[in-house]
Amino acid sequence: MRYANTPYDRLEVGMEAETTRLCVADDLYVFAHASGNLNPLHLPEADGDGDGVPEAVAPSAWIAALISGVLGNRLPGPGTLYKSQSLTFLGRARPGEEVTARVRLTELGPDREARFEVEVSGAEGPLARGEAVVIAPLRPVSYDAADIPGLTVQRHVHFDAILARAEPLDPIPTAVVAPESPDALAGALLGRDHTLITPILVGSAARIATAATEAGVDISGLEIVEEPDHLRAAARAVALVHEGRARAVMKGHLHTEDLLRAVVRRDGGLRTARRLSHVFVMDVPGLDHPLLVTDAAINIAPDLATKVDIVQNAIDLALALGIEEPKAGILSAVETVNPSIPSTLDAAALSKMAERGQITGGLVDGPLAMDNAVDLQAAATKGIKSLVAGRANILVAPNLESGNMIAKQLTYLAHAEAGGLVIGAQVPVILSSRADDDKARLASCAVAALFAAHAPVPGH
Repeated sequence: MRYANTPYDRLEVGMEAETTRLCVADDLYVFAHASGNLNPLHLPEADGDGDGVPEAVAPSAWIAALISGVLGNRLPGPGTLYKSQSLTFLGRARPGEEVTARVRLTELGPDREARFEVEVSGAEGPLARGEAVVIAPLRPVSYDAADIPGLTVQRHVHFDAILARAEPLDPIPTAVVAPESPDALAGALLGRDHTLITPILVGSAARIATAATEAGVDISGLEIVEEPDHLRAAARAVALVHEGRARAVMKGHLHTEDLLRAVVRRDGGLRTARRLSHVFVMDVPGLDHPLLVTDAAINIAPDLATKVDIVQNAIDLALALGIEEPKAGILSAVETVNPSIPSTLDAAALSKMAERGQITGGLVDGPLAMDNAVDLQAAATKGIKSLVAGRANILVAPNLESGNMIAKQLTYLAHAEAGGLVIGAQVPVILSSRADDDKARLASCAVAALFAAHAPVPGH
């Protein structure tokens, strides 16, 4: 949108202008950072007055700022400077409410002074009334709003939604292998405190007790299965699943390969007819849906048959998360089939296999480059007509290196939160990392609970 002003010599008493905008939660976060006013009464999801109910009341100063938007953009417009503003606040606005700011020119004075009657109103009536005095611009000025840098608020609303979706479920008994460091133990207890999992701690009781002391947490009442050796602890956790005492397995302070060795054993493991794969569930700020990235942790250089299972595992998890029509973009360096790039051949085959019902539950298309997998404009520019291109909520990497790079780039450059789960075993396997924060650990537990409640055992 382009904004143009009305210079002082063209202003006439009685001129009016207004603008309407929807108050959203991000407005309150941006204002809090810009003003330094971190009053929780004005922040979404915060309990500002201790009554247990999030208020999210828009600050009155934010209401007042809407008037400056009309004066600075529309009347008089670009080039306007404030002299004074006097307001009486009459009501409150909240996220989800449309708010309209209006100005009416009442008097022109010397030195380009212009006096306005101003009002801001919401759904239930006036929010503020008063007067503003400005110095009107001398010459015509205009600008394009697209020239102003955009903002992305670093929030993780999709993980909040996943946690809310898992909240009504009964906690799943989870064998936590070697929770012998403060971070590994704290992650399991965090899942317990949010009623997502019921931890069964498998490892050295002495080391677990030391970790609890270092973390300052209480483990009284939790079952501890004594097994100091990590390989045997992983095998014991798998046995708990076969005994019907555990419905998930969680990695603690041991090497991932030591845990998975017990899971994939042909004799007594948790293998199914499907290959195991890891799925990152990512909450990327600014993206309007959760993003699944696979496989970034288990299959180093998967062949076509393994990729079929990788795609199916991810679709099954997406369905468990409530994504009604998962869209899997099979990634490569280009979006056309090129015999010199083997991943494009696999992508084309996976797409056709999905069309023929060999992969079910979602839409699959490829090869797609990263840009046209997630951006509609990029897909349109390349002339790609697809229900997946530009809309992918599952990104299937050609190999482990590229998948890991995608996930790490989203985490460290785009400030995404990432939870992770291994799919394809008889029960979900939660892989935690020392780098995970509390939100990521909680999300992994919630994802496991949702998957355990929704998905049948693969291959059964």
